[in-house]
This record gives sequence, structure tokens and C-alpha cells, in this order.
Amino acid sequence: MDLETLVSSAASNGASDLHLESGLPAAVRVRGSLRTVGEPIPSKQLYEMAQAVIGEEHWPHFLERRSFDLSRTIHGVRCRLNIFQTSRGVGFAVRLLASFQATIEKLNLHPDLKKLVSATHGLILVSGATGSGKSSTLAALIQEINLTDTRHIVTIESPIEYTFRPRRSYIRQREVGRDTPSFEQALLDALREDPDVLMVGEMRDPETMRLTLSASETGHLVLASVHSSTCAEALQRVIGAFPAEIQSSIAAQVSDSLVAVISQRLRFRQELSIRVPECEILMATHAVKNFIRNRDFFKIASSLETGAEHGMWSFQRYRTWLDNRSNWSIPDQAPEPPDSEPSETRVSTSVLPAFLSASKPGRPDKTPAPPLHVPTRNAPTRIEIEPLEGEFGKILKRPGE
Repeated sequence: MDLETLVSSAASNGASDLHLESGLPAAVRVRGSLRTVGEPIPSKQLYEMAQAVIGEEHWPHFLERRSFDLSRTIHGVRCRLNIFQTSRGVGFAVRLLASFQATIEKLNLHPDLKKLVSATHGLILVSGATGSGKSSTLAALIQEINLTDTRHIVTIESPIEYTFRPRRSYIRQREVGRDTPSFEQALLDALREDPDVLMVGEMRDPETMRLTLSASETGHLVLASVHSSTCAEALQRVIGAFPAEIQSSIAAQVSDSLVAVISQRLRFRQELSIRVPECEILMATHAVKNFIRNRDFFKIASSLETGAEHGMWSFQRYRTWLDNRSNWSIPDQAPEPPDSEPSETRVSTSVLPAFLSASKPGRPDKTPAPPLHVPTRNAPTRIEIEPLEGEFGKILKRPGE
């Protein structure tokens, strides 16, 4: 049994994750529960699978670090893979990503989340446990900007989980390990790349957190994820990651730049047979900013309970809203083609001059930019930006060439 067959079987059973371990049967996670299927998989077979997926170019890197992260479309299913060495041999942890383009509506999130990305600068944190849908929510927020505003978006991910086709925004996606050596280097580069919006897939260490906070203070809207179970814990984790002697200044930085914190977990709804995000949403009001600055994180819970008028949601209030909701988005059984969008939504050369000469949000410029010269041919052309794996030369292509 090869990897394509295993992924196809897992997808047909509605699994969110597939686990492979030498000498053990495959295990799938369906609706949050783990169960094994099939016969034990020989160690040699998994080793050969790993070599085929990683490839000769990156195999020495795997042997050195004993782990490797990548994203790949397998049998029509977009997957995030972590391949690693275990006591038995080689192991796989495969996350099966949603086949649709993530949006606020399709993820059954509250429409108030759309208001968060109207900010032109600051920090939006998305928190939750592993497997709680943080990446999907980040993708939905980026897609909301893409659909509604003309901004330059740079994403830094490890690996890229959702690929975006530019609609109104201009989007660049960079994968750590493939397009940039580290989150730190990518963040330093991004400050010279004229971004309006930065998306940091995960803040793993103090240096990444420091650079992320600095970016949010310098006129950029930054979206980032962190592992925690509540909004207060997310803030506490970010500030607590730094040495004690500088935590006061970091708390002031977070207080000044914060826009909102979203903490979420997935709940299975029996009547719909799907898992739905259940959120806690903290808005950066003056009271919340003071709590953060003074590191009084225990007081944040009371602000969540009484801050409905400011757009805050406790888990309990959000659960009540879900219980009263009647219109749901149910994913289709048939997967959509990767990165598929209607042809009329593609960025055409006819709109590029107006887009590139437009002023940035929050940065008024009364001097109109000179028109951009775009070469024309006898037949009208469109520029399509398609993030194809491993083919850098084909990222920017013109149909018909």
C-alpha cells in the first residue's frame, strides 16, 4: 500500500489526520477520535515512502535533522506532512487540508471577524491547541482582505498550507526551508518588501515574536498564530517567552500594537456531522490594554464577559450563538481543484496600473503615480499567479505562451 492509497482512503473516510508508524497499522483521526485501520506497515516500506516524498535533494537534510516538513498535493488532496525518525524507524504525520478555499462563511465563523482585518496596522493573534483550525482561520482572514481590499500581502509559513490566487490584493507566499532559511530571515526581508499585511504561520521562539511585534509597530497589519487554549494564555505565553528583565517592555509593545486575539477550538455538531470552530474573541479596548501593560492577565476574563458591546465573545456566548444559528456551510463531498477560482476573478493586466498606483491604506499620497507600461499583444493577455510546487520558473506565466 503506497502513500497515495493511504491518503485517498483517509480522505474518503472524512479523516483530518493520517499517522503512519513502522510496524504499526495506519491510524486516522475522524471527528477528533483516533482509530487504526488495516495491517501493520513494514519499516522498509515507510522508509522508501519517505525517500520518494522528500526527494534526493533534501534527503541529506532529513538525515541530519531526523525530521522534515513539507506540503504536497497527494491524490488530489492538499496535505501537510511531517516526516520524522522514531524508535521503530520512520514515521509520518499527515494533515489533510480542506479542499475548498477557506473563507469566513465556509468555516462557519462569526461574520464579526471580518471587521478585524479592516485595521491598517497592529497585531491579530489566532490561538488554539494543535489541530484546532488556526491555519484555516488565518487563511480565511487573509482571503477576506484579498476579496475586499487592494493591499500587498506577504505570508511566511512552514509549510504553506493554503495557496491563494490574488483577487484584489497582491499576494506573495514564502515557505520556510524552501523560499527562506528561517522565520527570522523572512521577517527581516519582509520589512524591505513594502508589505501592507504580514502573516506569520507560527511564532515559535522569542526572536520570531520580537520581529513580529516590531513589524506590527511599524505600520503593518500582522496576523500570527500561537499555541494556547484561551486569549489570556496567548498573551501570557507571548510575553512570558522573553527574559524576565524585559517582559515589562514587551508587555507595553503588545499593549500598544494589539488589535484582537482569537482563541478557538473545534466542536463536533452531531446534527451537521461536521466540526465547527468555537471561539473566544478579545478586542483591544483601553481596559484590556491596561491589563496587558500591567500583566494582570487574570482580569481579562471579566472583560470578555462584559465586553459584548465592544465585539468581544466568551466561549459560552459564542456557543449560544452557534446553537441559535440556522444557516450553515456544509463542505461538498467532491474536492475542488487546488487553487481553483472563477476566471473572471483573476488579476488582469488591465487593472494592474490602477492597482499599483493606488495609495496604501493608512498612507495617503496625493501625488498620482505615473502609469505603468504594460506590453500588449494582438490578443489580450492575463497574468495568472499560480504557486506551483518546485517550479519557480513557472510561478509567473502568460496563458498561450
